[in-house]
Amino acid sequence: MLTAKRTLSVIWDYGIVTIGTILYCMGWTSFLIPNGIASGGGTGLCTIVYFATGIPVSYSFFVLNALLLIAGFLALGKGFGFKTIYVILLSTVLFKILPEYECLVAHFDERLVVAVVGGIVEAVGIGIVLLRGGSSGGTDIAAMIVNKYWPVSPGKVYLYSDLFIIASVLLIPGKTIEDMIYGYATMVTFSFMIDAMLLGRKSSVQILVFSSRYSEVADFIIKEMDRGVTALYAQGWYSKEDNKVLLIVARKTQLHQIVSAIKRIDNKAFVSVSTATSVYGEGFEEIKTGLKLKPKSQENV
Repeated sequence: MLTAKRTLSVIWDYGIVTIGTILYCMGWTSFLIPNGIASGGGTGLCTIVYFATGIPVSYSFFVLNALLLIAGFLALGKGFGFKTIYVILLSTVLFKILPEYECLVAHFDERLVVAVVGGIVEAVGIGIVLLRGGSSGGTDIAAMIVNKYWPVSPGKVYLYSDLFIIASVLLIPGKTIEDMIYGYATMVTFSFMIDAMLLGRKSSVQILVFSSRYSEVADFIIKEMDRGVTALYAQGWYSKEDNKVLLIVARKTQLHQIVSAIKRIDNKAFVSVSTATSVYGEGFEEIKTGLKLKPKSQENV
């Protein structure tokens, strides 16, 4: 029975990821690409290639992400989640199939509307994928590789790469500054929507777990999720029994996996989730004071 429930849960999970991927691809194939707009990210780069050479986005998308996955395996020394690989393969198929259906192409008289709506649809799709622990690859992988070898945050990698990719549309004959501006409009819309879906740029959550099987839950979080757990001593005021409450701080994208694991371990567990907009320390954001501290060895010199 437990295996059947878990199987159904996995099927449901991938069903949601599939819907998110379809929306993400439709943002491009129904709005942006048919109207000559290229935004940022790996898909944006593939769109630029399509505008310049006529090579279908599906081909360049697959090649680009295959190369990035190989580079990621070599540089990072760890495998990527199967959901990311699934999203990349599904996106490749969708970028091939969806453009064949003219009825799915949206036509607006105002291209700015196309840029904004396309950015919203793209963001909602990729937001769903991210919330389920997946990724569309592309600059996500590049950001992880760069961040390992250079002190550059992933956010800056996204920003600089998007600015460069969108600006490169000017290298294509017939494209103008107006096309570039529409691309930036899509980028801003996409960024705003993603931030809204993931509870802001820092997108972290604080989880309190009340469970009699707290030991099993804590072991799973530490070993499988690579997140820290703090056990707080507590007493149920009604029962007067001593117990432990688990305090977990994790990324918003990990919330679904954590809650699913807790439910699987103890379906009677009580879980409280609250937004943590600023989390500083190892595994989260770096504390920035704007001051350069002297090494201890130099303090008394």
